Amino acid sequence: MLAKKISFPGAIIFVALTLVVAGCTPPGPRALLKGKKALDHGDYASAVVQLKTATTLLETNAAAWNYYGVALQLAGHPDEAMSAYQSALKWDRDLVETHFNLGSLALEQGKPDIAKSEFSAYTLRRQNDSAGWLKLGNAQLKLGEVSSAERSFSTVLSLKSNEAEAYNGLGLSRIQRGLPRDAVKFFAAASATRADYAPAVLNLATVSQQYLHDNKTALENYKKYAALAPRAANLAEVNSIIAALEPAEMKVAAVTPPPPDKTPPWANPPEVKPAPKIIIGTTQRVAVATKPAPQKNNAATLPAIKPLPAQVVQVKPESPLVTTPPPPTIVTSAPPVKVAAAEPPLEAPMPEEAPKKSFWGKVFNNSPRTQTAAETKYRGNALTPLPAAAAPSAAKPVIVQPAKPLPIVEPAPVFARYSYFNPRKPAPGDRTAANGAFTKARLLEQDEKWPDALQWYQQSASLDPAWFEAQYNTGVLAHRLRNYALALPRYEMALAVTPDSADARYNFALALKAAGYVPDAAEQLKIILAANDKEVRAHLALANICAQSLRDAAQARPHYQRVLALEPNNAQAADIRYWLSANP
Repeated sequence: MLAKKISFPGAIIFVALTLVVAGCTPPGPRALLKGKKALDHGDYASAVVQLKTATTLLETNAAAWNYYGVALQLAGHPDEAMSAYQSALKWDRDLVETHFNLGSLALEQGKPDIAKSEFSAYTLRRQNDSAGWLKLGNAQLKLGEVSSAERSFSTVLSLKSNEAEAYNGLGLSRIQRGLPRDAVKFFAAASATRADYAPAVLNLATVSQQYLHDNKTALENYKKYAALAPRAANLAEVNSIIAALEPAEMKVAAVTPPPPDKTPPWANPPEVKPAPKIIIGTTQRVAVATKPAPQKNNAATLPAIKPLPAQVVQVKPESPLVTTPPPPTIVTSAPPVKVAAAEPPLEAPMPEEAPKKSFWGKVFNNSPRTQTAAETKYRGNALTPLPAAAAPSAAKPVIVQPAKPLPIVEPAPVFARYSYFNPRKPAPGDRTAANGAFTKARLLEQDEKWPDALQWYQQSASLDPAWFEAQYNTGVLAHRLRNYALALPRYEMALAVTPDSADARYNFALALKAAGYVPDAAEQLKIILAANDKEVRAHLALANICAQSLRDAAQARPHYQRVLALEPNNAQAADIRYWLSANP
């Protein structure tokens, strides 16, 4: 059972926290805060009471309804929880955490159609969250949408290569496609990734026995499954199969006593072979198939045993779409066996408790990335690095406090155009004085005192307008602080000093796009590519602008293709291939 919590809208957070400090919190926010604390302490009954009060007093607060749904779900009231989640979406359709929570609950209740719809909405906005894609794949698998499920599971593995649940899902999809040998490979990969992942071990045993008639491999994995902790609910049935598959020579029900030994005690007794070990199997019987399964290396052929159904276990959500999707399959005649305990709802810290993020994380979506060669080069010159590109976020059992999701773009809007300053290359100034201000700015930047650092960078750039690093860093700091009115002209000044700086022009394009001057951003990226057609980041940024903002798939396609040609293992290669397949 996975659930996500979300934060209050910004204004309510500010008012609520201010009033808490002042000691005069109104009843609604006070009940919401008490409910959150009760959830944190595992007191779900009290949380339900407090959050019910909160939703009564804050009827239009979607965040309160989402928290209420989490409390109900944890307290064991799934129907009421579903109603609470639906109320949250009634007041805010863009509350992505509620889509995730509602989808998880629907999946647990055997409503894959609802789950698919909710996880589709979630992954649309959180494309790099592998948890959402994993949940979506499970819902699609239950609906028999094998190709879609394969794509979702493959996306999970493109984001998180060691996800056993995704390998298991691909194995199940292979079974549905009638490819048991491929399925065995995926189940084995899942087991290798996580040795204690019971569903993959059981599925590997089942497919080996039922489809490949490899009783030796099946027996090994049935035994491995039976030895896992905690004990499986179907352990008695598994033990019955193990007993039936044991080699015949090890299953002697009784031993005939040897004739009395008449050899005189002084004679050398003949060599006697030890009696075979007697293994008493369970008295439980298993249905025998119509055709006996061939037994390898056994004196007698044992009957084939009706295997346990392959199992689909509920798993954490995950994200994006992949190119060459591996297969999915559900072995089903009997309902899946539940071997993994349901997971607790996802919880995240309240705003005031949120972990401290780096500045790049705050401004550029908290996305770590590897430094480019250009960044490494400019590091030595004390340049502030370029904004990081978005990277997948790890899915963990925590209630997430969502940022306001981006709206779904409908028709392509009309964009404003940027009025360029077109400055001339400035004359050199007082580099010595500028260097002192620059040093102070760097120290303040390292201490994350961004506004102060920005002021000293501005002073440094004013003292020596021809100093590229001072102009460039002023632009970057203003960009971080979303002060585009300052960032854009500073980037222009940096380019006036060094027109061929790909980093400055790339940042300039990013700032133009963020400020709403999308066509101008595209023009700057084209200038970069005209000078160097191997700039992967420029191809990718331009393709994204064409596909997402300008809604021009024809222009986006060649740039996406160029990204794949230059960097086949790009972090977004899977998403790109899927987009190309969906937009022929």
